[in-house]
Parts: sequence; C-alpha cells; structure tokens
Amino acid sequence: MSDRDEHIVEAAGRCRVVIQNGRVVDVGTPQIDDCPLARRFACPVDEMTPEAIRKNIEGRIRSFGMCTPQREVLAGPDFVIFGASELLSSAVRRGDLDAAVIASDGAGTLVATNPALIQGIGGRMSGLVKTSPLPAVIARIEENGGAVLDPATAVIDQAAGVALAATLGHRRIAVTTASAAEAAVIRERFSDAVIVAVHTTGMSREDAVLMVRAADLVTACASQHIRDAAAKTALLQAGRSIPVFAMTPAGKAIILGKVAETGQQVVVHGARLPVSGRESPSPLC
Repeated sequence: MSDRDEHIVEAAGRCRVVIQNGRVVDVGTPQIDDCPLARRFACPVDEMTPEAIRKNIEGRIRSFGMCTPQREVLAGPDFVIFGASELLSSAVRRGDLDAAVIASDGAGTLVATNPALIQGIGGRMSGLVKTSPLPAVIARIEENGGAVLDPATAVIDQAAGVALAATLGHRRIAVTTASAAEAAVIRERFSDAVIVAVHTTGMSREDAVLMVRAADLVTACASQHIRDAAAKTALLQAGRSIPVFAMTPAGKAIILGKVAETGQQVVVHGARLPVSGRESPSPLC
C-alpha cells in the first residue's frame, strides 16, 4: 500500500484542487464564473474564485472528512433531487438496480449496494481524478456493504468496476463515468450496464457526441456541447438549470422512478429540448 496521501479533485467550475494529508495544497483556476448549484453548497461558492473554492474544500474536509481517514461514507437525505447519486440510490432502494459502480476519495472505484453508501459517497464528491488508499475509509465502505476494486492502490477504473460487480453476481448494474472513451468501452463490454455521465463541464464537442451515444443518463453540468448533443435524441430532461438527460428507456425509467418516489412537488411538461432555467452555470463551455 502506498504511503503517499494525495487526492486530486476537480471541484466547483472544474477547478483542480490537490489535497495532501488533509490539507489543501494547490487550487487551480475554475473554468466558469458562476454556478447556481455551487451557491447552494453547505459552504457556498458565491464567487467562482480559487479562494472561495479553497474555503469550500476546506469546509468539506472539516464537516465530513473528505480525503481524510475520517471520511463519512453514509448519507440519507437528497442534496438535489436529480443528482447522479440521488437517482442511483433511489433506483437501488426501489430494486430497479442491483448495484452502482462509483468512485470515492480514499478508496477509488467501488461497487455499492447500499443506497445510503451511494448517497454518502457520490452526493459529496464530484470530479475525483486521483486518490490514495485510506484504510479507515476502505474499512468503513466494506462495513456498509461496499466492495472496493483495489484496496492497495485505490485505482479509479470504472470499466473494471463493472466487471467486479458482475463477478459478485450483480446483473442490473449502473456505473458513473466522466470519460466519453470509458463510457464507449463500458457500453461495448457490458451492453446492459446503465451508464451515467457525470462531471461534463469543459467536454469537447466530439466527446459530448460520443458520450450521449454511449450513456443512458447524462448530467449536463456547464457543458454547452452536452446540451446540444443530448437534446437531439434525449427522451426526457430532468431539471433546467443543470439538466440531466435520459438518452434511453432505462435512463428514463430511473428518472421517472425518482419522480414517483419523491415527496417534492414536480412539474411535468412536454417541450422541445433542451429547456433552460432562469439560472444556469455561466459561461457554458
């Protein structure tokens, strides 16, 4: 097991942040100027600046131990209604999915069958680029029904995670990925997997087209290319400011299942996609 404790995330505005030994040691430049979701964080990012993003990440470290051995891995309530973790935890809770392949700081790729684990990890983490193994976090994940792909290295390999889920006997498997190339590989190797595209801000036009062809659900984040590509063939759009597009019947069923489960008020309206909200990330890129 590596002694190096380094974690790289792309946080609000796809800003690259490096965390070592529980401390933020480097913060890059965000790709966008404003995000309505970031303004709703527990530690809000009202201005998309490196200083504000540093404070947000430091707040996450203090509040739930992100990228430290104290990392909390369970959560209950939704952070947003149509977030990737909310949709997947809901589908697993209903029995529509057996397992979700996700990635966690301190553990890398893992297979989760516990809705609270899916929400606790995914709802608090976006844009995990690289992580180091944290034995306490891995143990906590395993205690709550998770199976870590490689505890020695905490590698992030979502295609290998789907293979692990299948080896464990799961058949209705969902997987998150931020890579269009990885999504295409997963679709080729595991035709029945439910692929959820996340962290798409800054994606190229070519990758956006590839992603919407491969994925069942696509989160648009601040990507204009995803909005353009997905709108041509999407079956359903959930949300307006940061929309999630269902590209397949399987993706559509997951969103509609979440709508049926939620106690929140929801409006369903036929329209030509995409439908934009009054507030959207700015600029779309």
